[in-house]
Amino acid sequence: MRYARAAAIATACLLAGAATAQTYPARPVRLLVAQTPGGSADIVARAVAQKMSDVLGQQFVIDNRGGASGIIATETAAKAVPDGYTLLITSSTFGVNPGLYKKLPYDPFRDIAPITLLAAAPNILVVHPSLPVRTVKELIALARAKPGYLNYGSSGNGGSPHLAAELLRLRTGIDIVHVPFKGAPAAQVALMAGQTHMNFSSMPSAIGHVRAGKLRALAVTSVKRSQAVPELPTMMETGIKDFETAAWQGFFAPAKTPPAIVGVLNREAARAIQSPELKERLSPEGAEPVANSPEEFRVWLKHEITKWTAVIKAANIRID
Repeated sequence: MRYARAAAIATACLLAGAATAQTYPARPVRLLVAQTPGGSADIVARAVAQKMSDVLGQQFVIDNRGGASGIIATETAAKAVPDGYTLLITSSTFGVNPGLYKKLPYDPFRDIAPITLLAAAPNILVVHPSLPVRTVKELIALARAKPGYLNYGSSGNGGSPHLAAELLRLRTGIDIVHVPFKGAPAAQVALMAGQTHMNFSSMPSAIGHVRAGKLRALAVTSVKRSQAVPELPTMMETGIKDFETAAWQGFFAPAKTPPAIVGVLNREAARAIQSPELKERLSPEGAEPVANSPEEFRVWLKHEITKWTAVIKAANIRID
């Protein structure tokens, strides 16, 4: 009798979940974006939101909550009612923050449910054209010949360009000097002016300057070569093991959001990001759609957090 009752309860829950998925969404959905308008996460979020609105028949309303490395938007999502009507799109800072901050106002796994990794774009290693190197091996050789001579700019402590350069330093043992700026644009201007020697830029911000001859590109940080610059090798192709960094955008819900709703969101987000229109829009910027399952995304996030926490600790990176 006890087992029959348990089976009946389980069946009822499954039927309730299916019914919820069939009626979802019944009203507009709030989509928190952990970035100000115009940033990469915002661009991806707006494109995906429009597609999902068209298919599901309800508006996915963008609510930009930039600042604090995505913590503000993520905390808001973590504390929201888990009914599928408050969602989150955030960036690669989600995988970095647990290593940077001693205490976060949310747990990245207990309080947030992964839906799918939407898209990812590699960093691109660029140098000033006056630097006498044309390959990563030549850059490393120069750094070893002149310890402490080469410097690299970044958007600030703990940002993707900073962490990518520290990963290079840790993997190769070279001595290079960090020059933090207040934002990626300032770091890029300094590099083009010859005030710094190199940096790991986002693909969208660097690719135009590379094509104009204002910067020289040496490699990309993805596992595979980028379709945007197929002539460039990956860092791992140049002989540096386990070197992968990316600027990515992920789709999340509050924890305990019904699995049936997460399933709907995963399916439609995947269709949106893999549509020909979005692929065409993202490709020139070096970004590629991913669209994995919630469980695949969760496993990938654990690896991302573990990797960057180790880099941050080894490099003694502080944000204050």
